[in-house]
Amino acid sequence: MKQKFSKITQFLFRQKKLTLLIIVILVIAGYFIRRTYFPSTSGIESTKVEKGVVREELILSGEIKAEEHANLSFLTPGSLDYVGVTEGQEVKKGHVLAKLDTAILYQTYLSAEADLRRYGASRDKTYDDVQGHAKDETFAQKETRTIAETNRDKAYRAYVAAQENLANASLRAPFDGVITSITHPYTGVNTSLTESQIEIVNPETLYFEVSADQTEVTDLKMGQKVNVVLDSFASEELQGEIAYIGYTPKIGEVGTAYRVKVKMVSQTDTEKIRIGMSGDSKFVLSETGDVLYVPPKFIKTDVKGKYVKKHRKNNKIYVEVGVEGEDRVEIKGDIKEGDLVYD
Repeated sequence: MKQKFSKITQFLFRQKKLTLLIIVILVIAGYFIRRTYFPSTSGIESTKVEKGVVREELILSGEIKAEEHANLSFLTPGSLDYVGVTEGQEVKKGHVLAKLDTAILYQTYLSAEADLRRYGASRDKTYDDVQGHAKDETFAQKETRTIAETNRDKAYRAYVAAQENLANASLRAPFDGVITSITHPYTGVNTSLTESQIEIVNPETLYFEVSADQTEVTDLKMGQKVNVVLDSFASEELQGEIAYIGYTPKIGEVGTAYRVKVKMVSQTDTEKIRIGMSGDSKFVLSETGDVLYVPPKFIKTDVKGKYVKKHRKNNKIYVEVGVEGEDRVEIKGDIKEGDLVYD
Protein backbone atom coordinates (compact mmCIF):
# COMPACT_ATOMS: atom_id res chain seq x y z
CA MET A 1 0.00 0.00 0.00
CA LYS A 2 2.78 2.39 0.91
CA GLN A 3 4.61 1.51 -2.32
CA LYS A 4 1.48 2.22 -4.38
CA PHE A 5 0.99 5.58 -2.65
CA SER A 6 4.62 6.49 -3.29
CA LYS A 7 4.24 5.80 -7.01
CA ILE A 8 1.13 7.96 -7.19
CA THR A 9 2.94 10.78 -5.39
CA GLN A 10 5.91 10.58 -7.75
CA PHE A 11 3.60 10.62 -10.77
CA LEU A 12 1.73 13.74 -9.57
CA PHE A 13 5.01 15.46 -8.78
CA ARG A 14 6.31 14.75 -12.29
CA GLN A 15 3.02 16.02 -13.78
CA LYS A 16 3.24 19.22 -11.70
CA LYS A 17 6.80 19.85 -12.88
CA LEU A 18 5.74 19.24 -16.48
CA THR A 19 2.83 21.66 -16.17
CA LEU A 20 5.05 24.30 -14.61
CA LEU A 21 7.59 23.81 -17.40
CA ILE A 22 4.89 24.23 -20.05
CA ILE A 23 3.67 27.42 -18.38
CA VAL A 24 7.20 28.84 -18.27
CA ILE A 25 7.73 28.00 -21.96
CA LEU A 26 4.42 29.66 -22.92
CA VAL A 27 5.26 32.80 -20.92
CA ILE A 28 8.68 33.09 -22.56
CA ALA A 29 7.22 32.47 -26.02
CA GLY A 30 4.49 35.03 -25.39
CA TYR A 31 7.06 37.59 -24.30
CA PHE A 32 9.12 37.23 -27.49
CA ILE A 33 6.00 37.27 -29.68
CA ARG A 34 4.82 40.41 -27.92
CA ARG A 35 8.22 42.08 -28.34
CA THR A 36 8.46 41.07 -32.00
CA TYR A 37 4.97 41.67 -33.32
CA PHE A 38 3.42 44.01 -30.78
CA PRO A 39 6.20 46.25 -29.48
CA SER A 40 5.55 48.39 -26.45
CA THR A 41 4.76 52.01 -27.24
CA SER A 42 5.79 53.15 -23.79
CA GLY A 43 7.95 56.24 -24.28
CA ILE A 44 7.29 56.24 -28.04
CA GLU A 45 5.09 58.93 -29.51
CA SER A 46 2.31 58.03 -31.91
CA THR A 47 -0.28 59.85 -33.97
CA LYS A 48 -3.12 59.09 -36.33
CA VAL A 49 -3.05 59.81 -40.03
CA GLU A 50 -5.55 62.61 -40.61
CA LYS A 51 -7.18 64.24 -43.62
CA GLY A 52 -7.45 67.99 -44.19
CA VAL A 53 -5.70 71.07 -45.56
CA VAL A 54 -1.91 71.34 -45.78
CA ARG A 55 -0.16 74.66 -46.38
CA GLU A 56 3.44 75.39 -47.23
CA GLU A 57 4.24 78.63 -45.45
CA LEU A 58 7.08 81.11 -45.14
CA ILE A 59 7.19 82.64 -41.66
CA LEU A 60 8.66 86.13 -41.25
CA SER A 61 8.67 88.42 -38.22
CA GLY A 62 7.60 92.06 -38.41
CA GLU A 63 5.59 94.82 -36.78
CA ILE A 64 2.47 96.93 -37.16
CA LYS A 65 2.82 100.27 -38.96
CA ALA A 66 0.44 102.77 -40.58
CA GLU A 67 0.36 104.30 -44.04
CA GLU A 68 -0.85 107.60 -42.58
CA HIS A 69 1.46 108.27 -39.65
CA ALA A 70 3.18 111.63 -39.24
CA ASN A 71 5.26 113.61 -36.77
CA LEU A 72 4.38 117.28 -37.26
CA SER A 73 6.73 120.17 -36.52
CA PHE A 74 6.72 123.91 -37.22
CA LEU A 75 8.75 125.21 -40.16
CA THR A 76 9.90 128.22 -38.15
CA PRO A 77 10.98 128.50 -34.50
CA GLY A 78 8.78 130.47 -32.14
CA SER A 79 6.76 130.60 -28.96
CA LEU A 80 3.83 128.18 -28.69
CA ASP A 81 0.67 130.29 -28.42
CA TYR A 82 -2.15 127.74 -28.87
CA VAL A 83 -2.67 123.98 -28.43
CA GLY A 84 -6.12 122.93 -29.57
CA VAL A 85 -6.02 119.14 -29.12
CA THR A 86 -5.30 116.49 -26.51
CA GLU A 87 -3.72 113.03 -26.75
CA GLY A 88 -6.23 110.44 -27.95
CA GLN A 89 -8.46 113.02 -29.65
CA GLU A 90 -9.84 112.21 -33.10
CA VAL A 91 -9.41 114.97 -35.69
CA LYS A 92 -10.35 115.58 -39.31
CA LYS A 93 -8.04 116.59 -42.14
CA GLY A 94 -7.30 120.34 -42.02
CA HIS A 95 -8.12 120.69 -38.31
CA VAL A 96 -5.90 123.34 -36.61
CA LEU A 97 -3.89 121.52 -33.96
CA ALA A 98 -1.50 124.18 -32.62
CA LYS A 99 -0.20 127.70 -33.37
CA LEU A 100 2.88 129.81 -32.72
CA ASP A 101 2.76 133.41 -31.55
CA THR A 102 2.11 135.27 -34.83
CA ALA A 103 2.48 138.89 -33.67
CA ILE A 104 5.76 139.52 -35.54
CA LEU A 105 4.81 137.27 -38.47
CA TYR A 106 1.51 139.11 -38.88
CA GLN A 107 3.23 142.50 -38.87
CA THR A 108 5.68 141.25 -41.49
CA TYR A 109 2.74 140.07 -43.55
CA LEU A 110 1.00 143.46 -43.29
CA SER A 111 4.21 145.26 -44.25
CA ALA A 112 4.67 143.00 -47.28
CA GLU A 113 1.05 143.59 -48.27
CA ALA A 114 1.56 147.37 -48.05
CA ASP A 115 4.75 147.19 -50.16
CA LEU A 116 2.89 145.17 -52.76
CA ARG A 117 0.19 147.82 -53.02
CA ARG A 118 2.78 150.60 -53.20
CA TYR A 119 4.93 149.03 -55.91
CA GLY A 120 1.86 147.87 -57.75
CA ALA A 121 0.61 151.43 -57.94
CA SER A 122 4.07 152.68 -59.02
CA ARG A 123 4.16 150.14 -61.84
CA ASP A 124 0.66 151.11 -62.99
CA LYS A 125 1.68 154.84 -63.06
CA THR A 126 4.76 153.98 -65.11
CA TYR A 127 2.60 152.08 -67.59
CA ASP A 128 0.46 155.22 -67.98
CA ASP A 129 3.56 157.33 -68.56
CA VAL A 130 4.96 155.14 -71.32
CA GLN A 131 1.60 154.33 -72.85
CA GLY A 132 1.57 154.67 -76.63
CA HIS A 133 5.34 154.12 -76.97
CA ALA A 134 5.34 150.39 -77.59
CA LYS A 135 7.08 150.86 -80.95
CA ASP A 136 9.28 153.86 -80.18
CA GLU A 137 10.12 153.28 -76.49
CA THR A 138 13.36 154.96 -75.51
CA PHE A 139 16.05 153.32 -73.34
CA ALA A 140 15.15 155.69 -70.47
CA GLN A 141 11.48 154.74 -70.70
CA LYS A 142 12.37 151.04 -70.87
CA GLU A 143 14.59 151.39 -67.78
CA THR A 144 11.85 153.19 -65.84
CA ARG A 145 9.28 150.58 -66.82
CA THR A 146 11.59 147.65 -65.97
CA ILE A 147 12.47 149.09 -62.53
CA ALA A 148 8.77 149.54 -61.76
CA GLU A 149 7.99 145.95 -62.85
CA THR A 150 10.86 144.34 -60.90
CA ASN A 151 10.02 146.32 -57.76
CA ARG A 152 6.44 145.09 -57.98
CA ASP A 153 7.65 141.50 -58.60
CA LYS A 154 9.95 141.62 -55.54
CA ALA A 155 7.12 143.00 -53.43
CA TYR A 156 4.83 140.20 -54.59
CA ARG A 157 7.38 137.50 -53.74
CA ALA A 158 7.94 139.05 -50.28
CA TYR A 159 4.15 139.11 -49.80
CA VAL A 160 3.81 135.42 -50.74
CA ALA A 161 6.68 134.50 -48.38
CA ALA A 162 5.14 136.47 -45.50
CA GLN A 163 1.76 134.85 -46.20
CA GLU A 164 3.35 131.38 -46.22
CA ASN A 165 5.27 132.03 -42.99
CA LEU A 166 2.07 133.16 -41.32
CA ALA A 167 0.26 130.04 -42.49
CA ASN A 168 3.15 127.81 -41.33
CA ALA A 169 2.74 129.15 -37.82
CA SER A 170 -0.24 126.78 -37.56
CA LEU A 171 -0.09 122.99 -37.54
CA ARG A 172 -3.00 121.33 -39.36
CA ALA A 173 -3.96 117.67 -39.53
CA PRO A 174 -2.73 116.27 -42.86
CA PHE A 175 -5.35 113.49 -42.74
CA ASP A 176 -8.13 112.10 -40.54
CA GLY A 177 -6.65 110.41 -37.50
CA VAL A 178 -5.95 110.23 -33.78
CA ILE A 179 -3.51 112.43 -31.85
CA THR A 180 -1.06 109.99 -30.27
CA SER A 181 1.54 112.33 -28.81
CA ILE A 182 1.99 116.03 -27.96
CA THR A 183 5.51 117.18 -27.07
CA HIS A 184 4.35 120.42 -25.40
CA PRO A 185 0.69 120.29 -24.37
CA TYR A 186 0.89 123.83 -22.94
CA THR A 187 1.62 127.32 -24.31
CA GLY A 188 4.53 129.69 -23.74
CA VAL A 189 7.22 127.16 -24.74
CA ASN A 190 9.77 128.00 -27.42
CA THR A 191 9.94 125.38 -30.15
CA SER A 192 12.79 124.65 -32.55
CA LEU A 193 12.89 123.56 -36.19
CA THR A 194 14.12 120.05 -35.34
CA GLU A 195 11.54 119.38 -32.63
CA SER A 196 8.41 117.33 -33.36
CA GLN A 197 5.36 118.89 -31.75
CA ILE A 198 2.45 116.53 -32.54
CA GLU A 199 2.21 112.90 -33.67
CA ILE A 200 -0.89 111.73 -35.55
CA VAL A 201 -1.93 108.27 -36.81
CA ASN A 202 -4.84 107.08 -38.92
CA PRO A 203 -5.80 103.66 -37.44
CA GLU A 204 -7.72 102.80 -40.61
CA THR A 205 -4.43 102.53 -42.52
CA LEU A 206 -2.66 99.95 -40.34
CA TYR A 207 -0.53 97.31 -42.05
CA PHE A 208 2.06 94.68 -41.10
CA GLU A 209 5.61 95.14 -42.39
CA VAL A 210 8.31 92.47 -42.66
CA SER A 211 11.77 92.18 -44.21
CA ALA A 212 12.27 89.34 -46.70
CA ASP A 213 15.73 88.03 -47.52
CA GLN A 214 16.79 87.92 -51.18
CA THR A 215 16.30 84.14 -51.14
CA GLU A 216 12.78 84.51 -49.72
CA VAL A 217 11.39 87.48 -51.64
CA THR A 218 11.41 85.48 -54.90
CA ASP A 219 8.65 83.24 -53.47
CA LEU A 220 6.36 86.21 -52.78
CA LYS A 221 3.92 87.91 -55.13
CA MET A 222 1.35 90.71 -55.01
CA GLY A 223 -2.03 89.66 -53.60
CA GLN A 224 -0.61 86.55 -51.94
CA LYS A 225 -2.53 85.39 -48.84
CA VAL A 226 -0.91 86.01 -45.46
CA ASN A 227 -1.91 85.02 -41.92
CA VAL A 228 -0.62 87.34 -39.18
CA VAL A 229 -0.32 86.42 -35.49
CA LEU A 230 0.66 89.24 -33.13
CA ASP A 231 2.61 88.45 -29.97
CA SER A 232 0.02 90.40 -27.95
CA PHE A 233 -2.82 88.20 -29.25
CA ALA A 234 -1.22 84.80 -29.83
CA SER A 235 -4.58 83.01 -30.05
CA GLU A 236 -5.93 85.27 -32.81
CA GLU A 237 -5.06 85.06 -36.49
CA LEU A 238 -5.51 88.04 -38.80
CA GLN A 239 -5.95 87.60 -42.54
CA GLY A 240 -4.05 89.78 -44.97
CA GLU A 241 -2.51 89.95 -48.42
CA ILE A 242 0.70 91.35 -49.87
CA ALA A 243 0.17 94.95 -50.96
CA TYR A 244 3.76 95.94 -51.76
CA ILE A 245 7.15 94.30 -52.35
CA GLY A 246 10.20 96.55 -52.38
CA TYR A 247 12.38 96.80 -55.48
CA THR A 248 15.43 98.11 -53.64
CA PRO A 249 17.00 96.67 -50.45
CA LYS A 250 16.21 98.26 -47.10
CA ILE A 251 18.91 100.55 -45.77
CA GLY A 252 20.48 99.48 -42.49
CA GLU A 253 19.53 95.80 -42.76
CA VAL A 254 22.12 93.06 -42.29
CA GLY A 255 22.42 91.38 -45.69
CA THR A 256 20.12 92.04 -48.62
CA ALA A 257 16.53 92.35 -47.39
CA TYR A 258 13.43 93.83 -48.99
CA ARG A 259 10.46 95.62 -47.46
CA VAL A 260 7.13 93.76 -47.73
CA LYS A 261 3.82 95.36 -46.71
CA VAL A 262 0.86 93.20 -45.71
CA LYS A 263 -2.56 94.82 -45.98
CA MET A 264 -5.17 93.55 -43.51
CA VAL A 265 -8.26 92.17 -45.22
CA SER A 266 -10.04 90.79 -42.15
CA GLN A 267 -11.81 92.99 -39.64
CA THR A 268 -9.25 94.44 -37.23
CA ASP A 269 -10.02 96.00 -33.86
CA THR A 270 -8.18 99.31 -34.00
CA GLU A 271 -8.92 99.78 -30.31
CA LYS A 272 -6.58 96.88 -29.49
CA ILE A 273 -3.94 96.92 -32.22
CA ARG A 274 -1.18 99.50 -31.77
CA ILE A 275 1.72 100.82 -33.83
CA GLY A 276 4.89 98.85 -33.13
CA MET A 277 3.23 95.59 -32.05
CA SER A 278 5.39 92.68 -33.20
CA GLY A 279 4.43 89.26 -34.45
CA ASP A 280 4.84 86.63 -37.16
CA SER A 281 3.36 86.50 -40.63
CA LYS A 282 2.74 83.24 -42.44
CA PHE A 283 2.92 83.61 -46.22
CA VAL A 284 0.98 80.79 -47.91
CA LEU A 285 3.27 79.58 -50.72
CA SER A 286 1.13 76.57 -51.70
CA GLU A 287 -2.01 74.89 -50.39
CA THR A 288 -3.85 71.62 -50.93
CA GLY A 289 -7.03 70.29 -49.33
CA ASP A 290 -8.64 66.96 -48.48
CA VAL A 291 -5.30 65.10 -48.31
CA LEU A 292 -3.71 62.73 -45.80
CA TYR A 293 -1.11 64.26 -43.51
CA VAL A 294 1.04 63.64 -40.43
CA PRO A 295 3.37 65.88 -38.40
CA PRO A 296 6.86 66.18 -39.95
CA LYS A 297 8.59 64.31 -37.08
CA PHE A 298 6.82 61.05 -38.01
CA ILE A 299 8.33 60.95 -41.51
CA LYS A 300 11.69 59.14 -41.64
CA THR A 301 14.23 58.71 -44.44
CA ASP A 302 16.55 55.90 -45.48
CA VAL A 303 18.37 54.95 -48.69
CA LYS A 304 15.10 53.81 -50.29
CA GLY A 305 13.22 57.01 -49.57
CA LYS A 306 10.75 58.42 -47.06
CA TYR A 307 8.62 56.19 -44.83
CA VAL A 308 6.42 56.06 -41.74
CA LYS A 309 6.38 53.39 -39.02
CA LYS A 310 2.96 51.76 -38.96
CA HIS A 311 1.57 49.41 -36.28
CA ARG A 312 4.63 47.34 -35.38
CA LYS A 313 8.41 47.48 -35.10
CA ASN A 314 10.32 47.82 -38.38
CA ASN A 315 7.05 47.93 -40.36
CA LYS A 316 8.14 50.65 -42.77
CA ILE A 317 5.50 52.01 -45.10
CA TYR A 318 7.19 54.02 -47.86
CA VAL A 319 5.28 57.14 -48.85
CA GLU A 320 5.43 60.04 -51.26
CA VAL A 321 5.58 63.51 -49.72
CA GLY A 322 3.55 66.36 -51.18
CA VAL A 323 3.07 69.85 -49.74
CA GLU A 324 5.21 70.35 -46.63
CA GLY A 325 3.92 72.73 -43.96
CA GLU A 326 5.33 73.73 -40.59
CA ASP A 327 3.22 71.22 -38.63
CA ARG A 328 1.64 69.12 -41.41
CA VAL A 329 3.13 67.15 -44.29
CA GLU A 330 1.03 65.64 -47.08
CA ILE A 331 1.68 61.90 -47.61
CA LYS A 332 0.59 59.44 -50.31
CA GLY A 333 0.96 55.66 -50.35
CA ASP A 334 -0.31 52.44 -48.76
CA ILE A 335 -1.86 54.24 -45.84
CA LYS A 336 -5.30 55.52 -44.93
CA GLU A 337 -7.00 57.98 -42.59
CA GLY A 338 -6.99 56.80 -38.99
CA ASP A 339 -3.88 54.59 -39.29
CA LEU A 340 -1.59 54.80 -36.26
CA VAL A 341 2.05 55.69 -36.92
CA TYR A 342 4.98 55.89 -34.51
CA ASP A 343 7.94 58.17 -34.07
